[in-house]
Amino acid sequence: MATQPKTTGLTYENLQDFPDDNLRREIIDGELVVTSASVPRHQWVVAELVTQLVLYCHAHGGRAAPAPLDVYLAANNVVEPDVVHFRPETLVRVEEKYVRGPPDLVVEVSSPSTRRLELVRKRELYERFGVPEYWFVDLDADRIEVYRLESGRYGPPVLFGRRNSLQTPQAPGLTLTVDSLLGEP
Repeated sequence: MATQPKTTGLTYENLQDFPDDNLRREIIDGELVVTSASVPRHQWVVAELVTQLVLYCHAHGGRAAPAPLDVYLAANNVVEPDVVHFRPETLVRVEEKYVRGPPDLVVEVSSPSTRRLELVRKRELYERFGVPEYWFVDLDADRIEVYRLESGRYGPPVLFGRRNSLQTPQAPGLTLTVDSLLGEP
């Protein structure tokens, strides 16, 4: 009789035992969270955002990358945000196998199956581990919710809709238009 794989009390080491099968596996507070591949629009938004951030990094330093990239916040908290950005001074967190510690900017792009995970569990996790800025790209509402850490907590989100531009202190001088990031409605 086969046993069910363990799904709680997990650490980063346990992630290494899973097959490479194109499923996104993350651990939040020791619990395994598995999500499947994203829809095309999700990936196009991720690609556009990474392109803009990489071009910015070429000119100003730092690094940006899309998933899959393990962000090791603690042994029992390892996630793969859709997009991460590091300022030049925080690149020391990038190690051979993963990133150890919070990125300066984390972006999650909505999917119907992951909405609650990203808006509640991951937002709380990013806040707890001191991610300075978290963006939730809401494809259903055609907007970007920006959460900025203030006194160790995220305040209410600043909402950016179509025809808006947004800037971030994590990439000084970068201006992104919401329409270019979201693509066709």
